[in-house]
Formats: sequence, C-alpha cells, structure tokens
Amino acid sequence: MADLQNILTEEKNGILYLTVNREEKMNALNFDTLEEIKGIFEEAEDNKAIKAVIITGAGEKAFIAGADISEIASLNEVNARKFAENGQEIFAMIENCHKPVVAVTNGYTLGGGCELAMACHMRIATANAKFGQPEVNLGIIPGYGGTQRLTMLIGRGKANELMMTGDMIGAEEAKSLGLVNHVLPTKAEAIEKAEEIIAKIMSKAPLAIGMVIDCVNAAFLSDENGYQTEANSFARCVKSGDYKEGTSAFLEKRKPVFKGE
Repeated sequence: MADLQNILTEEKNGILYLTVNREEKMNALNFDTLEEIKGIFEEAEDNKAIKAVIITGAGEKAFIAGADISEIASLNEVNARKFAENGQEIFAMIENCHKPVVAVTNGYTLGGGCELAMACHMRIATANAKFGQPEVNLGIIPGYGGTQRLTMLIGRGKANELMMTGDMIGAEEAKSLGLVNHVLPTKAEAIEKAEEIIAKIMSKAPLAIGMVIDCVNAAFLSDENGYQTEANSFARCVKSGDYKEGTSAFLEKRKPVFKGE
C-alpha cells in the first residue's frame, strides 16, 4: 500500500484489514481519508493475495462519526455536487468490489460512516454501535448514497423517519431492521465473527462470489435487468474452470480446490 496518513492496513490470511485511524476526530471522513480508501480498493481489487476486506475504525468510541464538518462548512453549490459525487464514486467502488467487504461497526456509525458501512457487503456491529443519518441537523441530507442505500436496506418508511428526524438507533434495532447482520458484545468478537464468515466465503469459488455481488447489486439498479444479469453471470460461471472443479469434486465426493478462473 502507498504511504497512508489516515488509514492503517494489515494483511493476514488473505484478509486486508483497513482501519480508519483518526481517533481524535472520531474517525471522521475528510477528503484525504476518502482518497486513501479509494487507492486501497484500487490496489486490493487487482491483488490476488487479497481475498476479502474488513473495515473498522480506530478505538472503541466510533467506527466513523461522519464526514469532516470543517470541510462541509466551506462548501458551495458547485463544489458540493462534486463533493457528493466523489464520495458516491468511492463507495460504489466498495459496493462493486468482487471480494467480500465486511464493515465491523464499533461505536458511532453516523453520517458518512453509516454510508460507508452500507456500501459494504455485510455489517457486523458491536453492542455499543449507534447508527444514524443526522445530516438534517446541519441543514443538509446524506450525500454519499445514504438516501438510496438506507431505503434499500430498511424500507421507505423507516428510512424516511431516520433521515428526517436525524435520530440514532442502537445495534439491536439496526439488526432487527436488516441494517446489520450480526451484533457481538465487543469489537474483538465482532472481528472474529467477520473472519469466521469470510473464511467460509473464501472456501467457495471466487468467480461465483464476484458474480453473486454483481447480481445482488443489479437488483437495485433501475437501468439494469437483474434477471438478465443473473443469467449472464450464471453462464460465465459455467464457462469457468471453477465450475468444472466444483461439479467434479461433488461427484467424486472430495473437497473442491478453486483457483478463481
């Protein structure tokens, strides 16, 4: 990875651990941090040694408490649009990554932090996690895709309520709404749960995993026929060596050895 000022990274057992490291700022997302995240995902997508990504925030108080308010305060109508589009582009890169990306949300997961977590393929929360899109308190709305992803995940009525009131919800309520997959007592246990899920995913065919991500994302794209994406992706899988290996292993009653090709 390139020289990073706001992100800590570690690679272990095929997993890239990405920690937003601005604890003194509650890990708030500023422009430089977003650019570092973008660069990391550009490298990770092409790095065959990396099979999955876990994103978390430094410390125990916050995953990411939002965007950097000092940067937001200086926006005007022209650069605000660019500001939002840049964040949307980076979060779309995470959402469309062909390797599983899991957010471990510890503490405050607000504003841009909630939007980043929602761009990940799964979310595992600590018991002290708090979720919200409180942008209306600043006279603005979510700009990094939050209005769209929150609605997709929890439905129109509850998404409207949370974004219009700016209220926060706890981890258990977030789980009951479908915003969170699992809730664990501590950050260490939440990371272990993420590793457990990823280990299971890593035993499957990598091409098929990437195709699942494409098809699930297509379900929410108005300009794409998700069923056609599914049929095309199914055909691509059947063309692969992993398909031949998987079916042969099943018939031969052995564990498959997938190569991602």
